[in-house]
Amino acid sequence: MTNWFAIGMGSKNSKGDWLEVFYPKNLINPSEELTLKAKELVSYREGNFTSSIPSDLVQDIAKLSKNFSSLETERTVLVFVDSKLPPNDVPSCYLRLHLLSHRLVKPNEINLEDIFTLMPTVAWTSDGPKDPKELNDILSDKKINNEAIHIHSLDKFPCLTDYVVPEGVRIADSHRVRLGAYLGEGTTVMHEGFINFNAGTLGKSMVEGRISQGVIVGEGSDLGGSSSTMGTLSGGNETLISVGRDCLLGANSGLGIPLGDRCVVEAGLYITAGTKVEMIKSNSKVEEIKASELSYKDDLLFIRNSLTGAVQCKPNPKTVNLNEELHSNN
Repeated sequence: MTNWFAIGMGSKNSKGDWLEVFYPKNLINPSEELTLKAKELVSYREGNFTSSIPSDLVQDIAKLSKNFSSLETERTVLVFVDSKLPPNDVPSCYLRLHLLSHRLVKPNEINLEDIFTLMPTVAWTSDGPKDPKELNDILSDKKINNEAIHIHSLDKFPCLTDYVVPEGVRIADSHRVRLGAYLGEGTTVMHEGFINFNAGTLGKSMVEGRISQGVIVGEGSDLGGSSSTMGTLSGGNETLISVGRDCLLGANSGLGIPLGDRCVVEAGLYITAGTKVEMIKSNSKVEEIKASELSYKDDLLFIRNSLTGAVQCKPNPKTVNLNEELHSNN
């Protein structure tokens, strides 16, 4: 599906500019009848489109979300999105992030071009989203009235679980998973795990490392403590890094090539596309190649020779098995 219709609610700064938007799941493509009515009322034709909610639509929305009709009009928004086109405003950016985290689209399946330019930096506080430029006045007012406010972060992307709570996952520290992350059912993210937007896991996985923007991890894989995957925003350029099924990235390891299934990278070993690798077969050196030539190949074990320091690769005889009870997440 490329076309999406959603109704959301959000907050603005004192100038009336959008800071963020929340889309209840039942108000994303709610029904064909409601969608057609909305298109007619706002004269929608095609592409990306953002509008205030027509008064004739409020009663229909209230049937799906009881509290929606009591919201101030300026806090609500109606959005149509063509996912093949780049986002054009803050509401369309946030809808795309919701689609990813609700598992309605997978990473790299939706256009996110210029999302960093469009999304404002927001002060995420215990009193709700605020414009950082207005923080000094807000802090002064709070202190004068002897009220507390905690500023969690200054960032363009909010915490995933403030907007979407995926079913069947465990997240030890939710501030380390951004809205727009895709978490497959059965995923466990430990305290040091991090998942960026437009990235994530396709099924049961253990995440104690970093899944960077654009990176997809296959079902059954384990990212060891402080392991790292190179995203398109951090040196990966146009190459989309991925981890296949039933793989293991050892603690403090790093990955800069797409891995196939059932591959293991030993602890502390960082592999980039240009890393020279000795291919080993029957305990003898066969040839020296660049790691990029091993992209997407299955059943490989990457190690470093403790005597020579050379990076070596040989067939992986073992399989990675995650604890079923640990990842049921009921």
